Amino acid sequence: MHIPDGFLSPKILIGTGAVSALFVGAGVFNAKKSLGEHQVPLLGVTAAFIFAAQMLNFPVAGGTSGHFGGAAMAAILLGPLNAILVMTVVLVIQALVFFDGGLSAIGANVFNMGVTGAFLGWGTYKLLLKVLPKGKSGLLGATAVASWLSVFAAAGMAAVELGVSGTAPLKVALPAMLSVHALIGIGEALISTAVITTVAVARPDLIPALRRPEAEGAAV
Repeated sequence: MHIPDGFLSPKILIGTGAVSALFVGAGVFNAKKSLGEHQVPLLGVTAAFIFAAQMLNFPVAGGTSGHFGGAAMAAILLGPLNAILVMTVVLVIQALVFFDGGLSAIGANVFNMGVTGAFLGWGTYKLLLKVLPKGKSGLLGATAVASWLSVFAAAGMAAVELGVSGTAPLKVALPAMLSVHALIGIGEALISTAVITTVAVARPDLIPALRRPEAEGAAV
C-alpha cells in the first residue's frame, strides 16, 4: 500500500499532500495541548512498535504478502490526531531509510494509512463501543472491526488514487486492492486486538475506554 514515486498524478500528489499537511499541523497543535505524562512515552513506544511491526510481512494469498498498519490501534490508544503524527513519523522514516514508498508520495501515503486509517478506525471504534457490551469484550470487538476497516478503507483510497492518476484502471485496481487487503485486515485485527488486550491487562489506565469517567483524558 506504500505508493512509490511516479505512480500518482501531480493533482493527486498536491491534493493529498495538502490535506495530510493540514492534519499533521492539527496533530502537532493538539499534541502540545492534550498530551499528558502518560501519553508522551506511549506516543514514542507506539511509533516504535508500529515501525518494527511493519517490517514483518505475513503471507496472504497467491504469493502476495501484507504487513501491520497500526493506524487504528494508535488512534485507540492516543486519539486520531496523535495517531496521524505517529504514522507520519513511521512513513517518513520508511521512505527515507528503506525506500518503502516514494518521497513525492508521502502526502498520499500519510493520507491513506494515517488520516483515513486513523479517523475511520477511531470513528468505527467509538461507534461500536456504544452498541457492544461494556468492558473488555466490547473493547476488543470494537478494536478488531475498526482495525480491519481501517486497512480496507486505506487500500480503497490508494486504489482510487491510482485509478484517477491513470496508473491502473480503477475497475482493475479497486477489486485487486480490496480483495487482498480484506485478508490483510484480518491480520491487522488480530495484531491490534492482541496489543490492546496486553495493554488492557497491564495498564488499563492507558486506554481511554477503560478509565473512570472522572479520570478520562482521552487525546483527540
